This record gives sequence, structure tokens and C-alpha cells, in this order.
Amino acid sequence: MPTIDVYAAAGTFPDTAQLARDLAAAVMAVEGVPNIPMFRKNTAAFVHEMPGDALANVDGDSTYVRVQVLTNAGALDRGKQIAVVAKLTDLVAAAAGDPSLSERTWVLLTEAPEGGWGLWGHAHTNEELVAAARAQIAKLSSGAAGD
Repeated sequence: MPTIDVYAAAGTFPDTAQLARDLAAAVMAVEGVPNIPMFRKNTAAFVHEMPGDALANVDGDSTYVRVQVLTNAGALDRGKQIAVVAKLTDLVAAAAGDPSLSERTWVLLTEAPEGGWGLWGHAHTNEELVAAARAQIAKLSSGAAGD
């Protein structure tokens, strides 16, 4: 149930809502979590548009994008880390309509510490998150509505 934050100069993306949906769906797919409401409703992306002069490299270039993905501890093994970075970089460049942006997109992977994933007003451990997902899968399998 990652959160994804994208920081870019205003106007970089013509459709920020679609980019947010695409990024969230991509991370959920790479993570390989079940397609259940618990994960669909809590995997989200936020696109932060900033004034062009609010970011720059040493030379003053502001055509960069920063993507930060926050997951619970251990959610992404090495293969998934590589896949997430590649997929999100591709999505950002495509959304901007600028293939060269893949050379100027930074993807940062961050993990919340064990017990530091807050959801539903509770700081969950990984074990608690797995138990909640299993409970929702069981509820859905039995035909009961579940959120």
C-alpha cells in the first residue's frame, strides 16, 4: 500500500490525475499484492506541481522530476526495486511526452520502519497488514462485501 509523491515543475504533465492513477497501479502490480479494496484504496500517488524556479540543479536546469515511493518495510525485494524504478521512470517520461525526461527522473525508494505504517488510525506491523489482507480476502471469497 505504497504512497507515491511526484515533484515536478508546473506544466510538466498535461494530465496529473492520469499520471497519479498510472503510478499507483504500476507500483501495486510490481508489488504483486492482491487486487482487493484494502490495497486499491490505500495505494495512492500525489503529484506536486511546483513553480519552475522552485527547483534546479547546479547549472540552474529545472527540468527534473523526483518520485518518492514509501512502502512498508520489506515490501520490495531487489528485483521489485529495479522493476519499480524502471516502470515509474518510463511512466513519468511518457506522461510528460518527453522521452529524454527518463534521464532526469529520480526515483527514491523509502521504507517505513516496522510498526510505522499508519492506516485506519493504527500503526501497523507487517504481520498486522498481512493479517488484515488475509481477512479481507476471506471475506470477499465468502461473498461478503469488504472494504
